Amino acid sequence: MTNTHNFDFNQAIIELDTEKAIKSIEQLGSQIQQIWELSQAVKFNDSYQDIDKVVVAGMGGSIIGTHVIQTVFKDELRVPIIALSDYSLPEYVNAKTLFIASSYSGNTEETLSSVLDAQKKKAKIAGICSGAKLGEFLTKNNYPALIFQPKYNPNQSPRMGLGYSIFGQTALLSKLGVLSVSEENYKEVMNVVANAQLKLSRHVETEENQAKLLAYNLVNRIPIITATEHLEGVAHVFANQIHENAKNFAEFRVIPEINHHLMEGLQFPKSNDGNLIFLTIGSSLYLENNQKRINLTEQVIKKHQIEVINHKLQSKTKLTQAFELLILASYTSYYLALLNNQNPTPNPWVDWFKDQLVKSRE
Repeated sequence: MTNTHNFDFNQAIIELDTEKAIKSIEQLGSQIQQIWELSQAVKFNDSYQDIDKVVVAGMGGSIIGTHVIQTVFKDELRVPIIALSDYSLPEYVNAKTLFIASSYSGNTEETLSSVLDAQKKKAKIAGICSGAKLGEFLTKNNYPALIFQPKYNPNQSPRMGLGYSIFGQTALLSKLGVLSVSEENYKEVMNVVANAQLKLSRHVETEENQAKLLAYNLVNRIPIITATEHLEGVAHVFANQIHENAKNFAEFRVIPEINHHLMEGLQFPKSNDGNLIFLTIGSSLYLENNQKRINLTEQVIKKHQIEVINHKLQSKTKLTQAFELLILASYTSYYLALLNNQNPTPNPWVDWFKDQLVKSRE
């Protein structure tokens, strides 16, 4: 663990990143391209137009894309999108529900259980996975599906393959007209991701690399990622990636909700000024009221002698800003893992928990 800018990231990558997480982060654009091109061949019959809601079922990295879509496309969704992470489905899932089973591995037990429940409820089923049991189920029943080979995720962790899950779900929903993403929109995202890679990659020296500099500021701190509107979902991803990659506690919070309670909680404990750091995500696309709220919120935080870093996104659309922030989150959490002397890939406590859960059923 260090807070000096003399840290040797390249040596740390060699020593700590034995599962090549960095190579997956560097191939986010290729993941998006692969899944977008694959999605062009997916066909839905006319019955799939008769829906009044979308339910996406998945766990962890396979459902986080749904939260991103819910916020990025909130203003244009033709029907509501609901994210579920459970074994069974609510009563409202019926024949007018588009049910998307999302499982990176294709073997997630909760998702496999819920897709059978959806079939019993006569929902209109589609899916996205890399094969395995879910892929077999979708193929056997001739359901529309994105079944991909994750060749651009050498790390193999679902959270390192977010290009597949986020843009895959986006592409499926666009094909159905639930939301709209054109070829031009796709190219805009690809350009933003490519430009971000040039600025944030491991080859860019620390003093010129916003992700490395941000990671330094987060060492020994609890980051509170704060955003609003179309960036709420990616703020959620950012906190999750800090948890899983850097093994570092983080929170995500939403404007204007925190203006009704959280500000009063900054006074105690007195260690807050040394332990907390707020990262506020700025955007020219926010409503004027929310831009004012962020500014005032930062003033309140600073009055409590708690550090605030404001990161202003530069791209021009809600979708491109989401991916601009996503790639910043991926690199920042990765560099923070190295600064914390951690291999970013293993999740030993999640694995322990799963093992104990299995044993409890025996």
